[in-house]
Amino acid sequence: MGKINLRMAEVQNRERRLGTIIAWNGTASDLHTQSGYQQRGSGCKSNKDGCRLCEAKGPFTQGSVCSEQMVECQAGNVRDAVLIQHSPIGCGAGQVPYNSIYRNGLAMRGHKVENIRIINTNLQETDMVFGALGKLKQSIDDAWERYSPKAIFIGTSCPTGIIGEDIESVARKKQEELGIPVIPLFCEGFRSKHWSTGFDATQHGILRQIVKKSTKKQEDLVNVISLWGSDIFTPMFKEFNLRVNYVVDMASVSDLEQLSEAAATVGFCYTLSSYMAAALEQEFGVPEVKAPMPYGFAGTDAWLRELGKVTHREELVEQYIAKEHARVKPKIAELKKKLQGLKGYVATGSAYAHGLIQVLRELDIQVDGSLVFHHDPVYDSGDAREDSLGHLIEHYGEVPSFNVSNRQQYQFYGLLQEVKPDFILIRHNGLAPLASKLGIPAAPLGDEHIAIGYEGIINLGEAILNILAHKKFHDDLKKHAKLPYKQWWLEQKDPYILSKHPELIDA
Repeated sequence: MGKINLRMAEVQNRERRLGTIIAWNGTASDLHTQSGYQQRGSGCKSNKDGCRLCEAKGPFTQGSVCSEQMVECQAGNVRDAVLIQHSPIGCGAGQVPYNSIYRNGLAMRGHKVENIRIINTNLQETDMVFGALGKLKQSIDDAWERYSPKAIFIGTSCPTGIIGEDIESVARKKQEELGIPVIPLFCEGFRSKHWSTGFDATQHGILRQIVKKSTKKQEDLVNVISLWGSDIFTPMFKEFNLRVNYVVDMASVSDLEQLSEAAATVGFCYTLSSYMAAALEQEFGVPEVKAPMPYGFAGTDAWLRELGKVTHREELVEQYIAKEHARVKPKIAELKKKLQGLKGYVATGSAYAHGLIQVLRELDIQVDGSLVFHHDPVYDSGDAREDSLGHLIEHYGEVPSFNVSNRQQYQFYGLLQEVKPDFILIRHNGLAPLASKLGIPAAPLGDEHIAIGYEGIINLGEAILNILAHKKFHDDLKKHAKLPYKQWWLEQKDPYILSKHPELIDA
C-alpha cells in the first residue's frame, strides 16, 4: 500500500495497491492473521515464502463481472454527465439493469426520474485493425449535442486496451474544445482480476478532473460515499446539524466538485469508499472518519463517535446514541425471539459481508459460514480502526467457514452443503437461484443501506422473517429442481479441490 498518485491518469489496481485476492478458504481469524493488517503500514507483508497473502488458484472462472461494469454503474450514474463506453456493444449489456437501478435510485432520493446516459461506440472487427478514435470523437460530439452534459467520462475496454487506443489525447483535445471535464477512465477488464478496481478507476478520474482545489470549507457538510440505496443518512445526520453530500451514484457534477469542501468523508462499505476517502484526505485535506463500519451496536457506536469527534459534535452524538439504544433494544429483543435457532449465511462483497455478519449476530442468529467475492488485506488509509474483518472477529467472534470466491456457483454449492444455513443474505443475485434449488431462501439486498445503523438491525431482522415466510416455495423447488453438476462433484467435500488438483477438471 503506497501513497495515492493523482498525477497518473491510470489508477493502480487493487492487487498491487492493497494485495487483493479473489480465492481463499479457511477461518475468518486465519485470514485476518495472514493478512497482517496491523503490521502493514506501508507495503504488503510477505509470508515466509516471499509472497503476499497467498490465494487459491482456480482452473477456470464460471462467472463474474469486470471493472468496466463498475465504471458503468458509477460514472454512468452521475446525473448531469455522460459515460461513453469505448467498446464493442456487448460490453454495454449492463446498461439494461443499470438503467433500472438508476431510475429506482433517483426515485428513492427524490430526484427527477430519467434514463441513464451511456453511449457505446460499438467497436467492430475493422476497428480492431485500423483503430476507432474517429468513432470516439464522434461519440463525444454526439453526447455534447444530445445532452449538453457538465462532464463526459470515457470508459475503456479490453479491445481498446489491446490495440492501445490513445484515449487520453482525445480527451484532452475535447476538453479544451468543449470547456467541460472529459475524463478517461482506464478500466479494461483484464487490468485487474477483481471488479472493485472499477470503483477506484471512476473515483480516480473524478478526483483528478472534477473535484475543485478549494480553500472554502462547509463545516456542516459530510461526504457519504455510497451506491444507490435509500436516504438513511440525511435524517440521521440532521440530528447532529450536518448535511449529506451523496457521491458517486445519483450525484451531480457540482456535488462532486464540492467534495473538497466537506468537513469529513464517510462510507457504508470500505470496498467502495476506501480509495476516494483516503485521496480526499491526502490531496484535499478532508478528514476520513476512521472507524469500524456502522453495523451492529459496536460498529455504529464507534463510527458515530468518530464522526462526532471529527466534526466537533461529540455531545450531540452521545445524546443520539443513548436515545437510539433505548428506542431499538426492545424491538430487537422481540425479533430475537422470532429468529431463535436460525442459521444464516452471507454471500456479498468483502467489507459489506463483515458488516452483515455483525448484524446477524446482534440478532443471535448463528453464522457458521460466509462467502466474500474478494478480500482486501488492508484499505487505503492503512488505519487499523478500519480493519473491518478484525472488528468482526474481536466483537462478534469467529466465522469457521470463511471463503473468498469471486461469485463461483460451482463452489457455492459445496460451501452451502458444509454449513446448511436456513437462509442466505446476498446482493449479487446470480447465486440466489442455486440456493433456492437447495431449498434455501435468499434475501436479495437491493437496498444496500438496509442494515446500517441501529434501525438497520431491525430492518434486517424483519427482512429475514419476510423471506422465511416463503420457505415452502423453496422446499417445493428443491424437490423438483436438478443441479447442472456431475454426481462426483455433488459428493465432493472440498469446494476448492480443483484449485489443488486441476487435473480433476476432466474427471
